[in-house]
Amino acid sequence: MDKKNLRILTVMGMLCAVSVILVSIIHFPLFAAAPFLEYDPADVPIFIATFSFGPLAGLLLTVVTSVIQGVTVSASSGLYGILMHIISTGSFCLVAGVIYKKLHTKKGAAISLVIGTLTMTLVMIPANLFITPYFMGAPVSVIKGLLLPAIIPFNFVKAAVNSVITFFLYKRISNLWENKQNNL
Repeated sequence: MDKKNLRILTVMGMLCAVSVILVSIIHFPLFAAAPFLEYDPADVPIFIATFSFGPLAGLLLTVVTSVIQGVTVSASSGLYGILMHIISTGSFCLVAGVIYKKLHTKKGAAISLVIGTLTMTLVMIPANLFITPYFMGAPVSVIKGLLLPAIIPFNFVKAAVNSVITFFLYKRISNLWENKQNNL
């Protein structure tokens, strides 16, 4: 393994650890109608990895982080939580990562974060309609009833807040490993 790949692997491991730590210390429900939908900033390190190393790296980090979170700090959500996190954050990373790779500017970052937020919000509608009834044993009609008051706003707010945080932190944090003089 060459020095560059080792550096990327090391940074990805650190970002994964930060993500797991964040979800373990910061999580709270946003909507009383669905208290199981909790906000956490754990996607911020994943979004930063996506911008730094590309959409596939972001997706890979999403999968690894989701599994670690799903068997440790978020074990109560089990396979359902792992799957939903991979779908929501993975869709965001793929779309935002591809856009940012093509528009690698501050404006491109803003555009990719907005489109990533919309993508995550829209992708989670059918994901919740098809997957949630199976895992939660709730009829589709109950999930449909939660779409507008809870599920759609939750996914939008979570992705938007994490996008804003990413926008302001990305360059500051990525400079730590992008600096050629840094011996990480």
